[in-house]
Amino acid sequence: MDFNQIFYQIYPLGFCGAPKHNDGVFASRILRVIDWIPHFKKLGITAILFNPVFESDRHGYDTRDFSRIDCRLGSNDDFAAVCNALHDAGIKVILDGVFNHVGRGFGYFQDVIQKKWDSPYKDWFHINFDDHNHQDGFWYEGWEGHNELVKLNMQNETVRRYLIERADQWIAEFGIDGLRLDVAYMVDRNFMRELCSHIRSYDPDFLFIGEMIGGDYNVLMQDGLLDSVTNYECRKGLFSSMNSKNLFEIGHSLNRQFGSDPWTLYRGRHLLSFADNHDVDRLASVLNDARDLPLTYSLMFAMPGMPCIYYGSEWGVKGARTKFTDHQLRPEFKVPEWNSLSDYIARLCEMRRSYSVFTDGDYKQVWLQNQQYVFRRRNEKGQLTFAVNISDQPVDAYFDPEVQDGIDLFQRKKIHFSQPVHLDAKTAYFWYTDWL
Repeated sequence: MDFNQIFYQIYPLGFCGAPKHNDGVFASRILRVIDWIPHFKKLGITAILFNPVFESDRHGYDTRDFSRIDCRLGSNDDFAAVCNALHDAGIKVILDGVFNHVGRGFGYFQDVIQKKWDSPYKDWFHINFDDHNHQDGFWYEGWEGHNELVKLNMQNETVRRYLIERADQWIAEFGIDGLRLDVAYMVDRNFMRELCSHIRSYDPDFLFIGEMIGGDYNVLMQDGLLDSVTNYECRKGLFSSMNSKNLFEIGHSLNRQFGSDPWTLYRGRHLLSFADNHDVDRLASVLNDARDLPLTYSLMFAMPGMPCIYYGSEWGVKGARTKFTDHQLRPEFKVPEWNSLSDYIARLCEMRRSYSVFTDGDYKQVWLQNQQYVFRRRNEKGQLTFAVNISDQPVDAYFDPEVQDGIDLFQRKKIHFSQPVHLDAKTAYFWYTDWL
C-alpha cells in the first residue's frame, strides 16, 4: 500500500455546476475534470477523491442507481474517460462509497412504496408496515432521522451482495483505486469486512478510507477493515489553534495520536489530514487572520497523515454553511485559479513527494509554546525538523533537535542548530537531515 499520496477532493455536482435537484436532463459536465488535469499536475496532486457521482435525487448521497453516473454529470463512458485521463497523468481515483443509505428515488424502494408488503425488496430496508402514520403509509428508518435518506438493511445478504457487485463494477468499468466509505462509523462492520476482503483478494493495493467524525478511529482501522479514516480531531485543532493563539491544542492532539508513549492511539497509521471539505466551512472562512493560511497548510503537510486539499481552497476561496444549505461549500468553478497560496501549497506537495519521512516518519514533540511549535519526524533515511511561529514577532527558540545540521527545504540553505534558533514572525520551517 502506497501511502505517499496527496489527495484533491472534488464534490462533482457542485464543481460542475449541476442543477441542485435532478432534472433528468443529460449533460456531460464531468468531462470538465479533464481540463483541470494540468492544474492538478502543477499543484502536485497524486489522487482525486470524488464525492458521489452516481444517479441521485439531489446531492449525491441520496442514491437512485449505483450503476449509472448521474445524468447531470454525464454517462458512464464520460466518467470512464475522466478516470482514464487521470490515470494517464499518474493520478489515482478514489470514489465515495455511499453504502449506508439510499434516496427515496432508489428503484427498489420505489417498488416498496408501490407494492408495500408484496414487494420482493421490502427486506432491503428497515420497515414497519403496521405504523401507518407516515407519508407512504408505513414507517421506515432514515439516516439519523433524515427521511430522504433510506437506511439499507445490511443484515440482508442480498443487499450486501448487490453493493459488493456494484463496487466490482466500478473497479472494472472505471479502474478506481480506492473507496471512501461515507458515514463509515455507521456502516455494518461485517459488511465492511466482507467488502474489504473481497476487493483485496484481487487488488491488495486498493485503498479503503472511512469517514469518522469522532471516537476511537481504531475501531475501523484494523486488520481486515480500513486503511485510513478522516482525521476530524486534527482538522478542528489546526484552525482553532491558529485562532486562539494556542498551539497546545493541536500539539495535544498530535501527541495523543502519534506520540511515542505506550498509550498513543494511531502511531504508524496514515489518517486522512484535511483543513476543510464539502461538509465544513472553508479554511479561509474560519481563520481569523488570512496570514495563517500557509501556516495551517504547513502544519497539515508536516504532521503524520495523508494531506487532502478541497477544491478551490488551494487559492483561498471562502465558503460557509448556513442553517439551511451547504451550497456555499460546494460551488462551481469553470477554471482553476492560481495565486501565492497555490504556489506555496505546490511547494509543500513537491516536498512531501520527495522525502519519505513525510509518509512514514515517526513523531516527537520537541518544543511547544502558545505561538511556537517544533516537532521532529524520523525514518531510516533522515529526519524532518518542523518549526512554526504564528506570532507577529520573531522569536529565538531554545530546543534540542537531536541533530547538528540540516537543509532548509524551502530556502535550500544549510542550517547549523546552534542555540538559540531564530524563527521569523508568521513563518514555518522544514529542515531536513539526511542519514545517508
